[in-house]
Amino acid sequence: MVAKINIGSSLFGALSYNQEKVDAGEAKVLCSNKVLLPTDKSLTLAFCMRSFENHLPKDIKTEKHVVHISLNPHPDDNLSDEQLSAIAQEYLDKMGYGNQPFVVYKHEDIDRHHIHIVSLRVDENGKKINDKFEYRRSKEITRELEQKYGLHPADKQSRCKTPQLPKVDYKNGNIKKQIANLTKELAGSYRFQSIGEYKTLLSLYNIGLEEVKGEFEGKPHHGIVYFALDKKGRKKGLPVKASLIGKQVGAENLKKRCGYNAQNIKKNKLTEATRTIIDSAMAISKTRGQFTQQLQKHGIDLVFRENQGGRIYGVTFIDHNQHTALNGSRYGKAFSANALNEKFGQDTTKNTPGENSEIRDNEKEPANGIFSFIDFTGQGENYEEEAFIRKMKRKRKRK
Repeated sequence: MVAKINIGSSLFGALSYNQEKVDAGEAKVLCSNKVLLPTDKSLTLAFCMRSFENHLPKDIKTEKHVVHISLNPHPDDNLSDEQLSAIAQEYLDKMGYGNQPFVVYKHEDIDRHHIHIVSLRVDENGKKINDKFEYRRSKEITRELEQKYGLHPADKQSRCKTPQLPKVDYKNGNIKKQIANLTKELAGSYRFQSIGEYKTLLSLYNIGLEEVKGEFEGKPHHGIVYFALDKKGRKKGLPVKASLIGKQVGAENLKKRCGYNAQNIKKNKLTEATRTIIDSAMAISKTRGQFTQQLQKHGIDLVFRENQGGRIYGVTFIDHNQHTALNGSRYGKAFSANALNEKFGQDTTKNTPGENSEIRDNEKEPANGIFSFIDFTGQGENYEEEAFIRKMKRKRKRK
């Protein structure tokens, strides 16, 4: 079982994320403490907010007073709602949150059913709950729970070659809902330090991302648009603005998330285990294919970016065990795009400008204008997108 701990200052954000799942029929409330539940457990966001706020002191000195935890059993662990509730309660007791107000949700939107817990990091007097060695203690507690309930150990779960999340399939329709579910899940559970790295992570699930930069009505604008991709990476269906999904997947929040992730990765030394695996895989691999296969055995996906001449100018390692999506250079110069190109790439002519800038992911800055994110060159059929652009331009003219 894997536990992921996120701390923040937005109680509304943590509760609304779970309530949206409940309202969509993709989650349900299992249990709570100091938060009154209706007899049918049909908890509303407003009612839940009031219940939590009643336990918050007026003057909160702790800036990040909200904790949002997800407990993820192995996909082969078949647990009843009663067992999941008991596991959540025991985990919170051992972590020091047992007497705090909390709500436990069971998420059923993906095959890997898991639970989310929202609680407070300060008591009614404003004193912060002890968080020393929080991640280390969490890992020890999950191991104890695995043994007690006969669950699959986390190390066995980490051997899964692919994550248990469904890819977007535009043929199934309701693209907006598919994209919304995945972008929220991935943005909240994976750690990345740039929007480019987040974009690479999304590409594994047939989701494209483009930034919208420019001016609109005299004011600077920075937005994000998502869209479905087919197996060849071509856009399909209408683009979906981040604002239609939620603030957590918008440009401003993602930028904040990148900063928080950078501190979290450094604090918990999350690159060390991955670096060791990458180093070992490189040492025994003679070809790019062998290198990729060796990494997949350890639950790590590798994404290369090449120019037309076949030269590698970018590489991202996506570790599904550590839940990180980081460019190779973040693990050291030996794992950068240039180093991998020398070992696995083809002989090419001179690089085109900017191809060695791996941290920027070689993403071209979009042209000024609110509609600059649309580029139909080589993207296949995009009739729906063309109609969407015409409609938006007409609205802009009317304004």
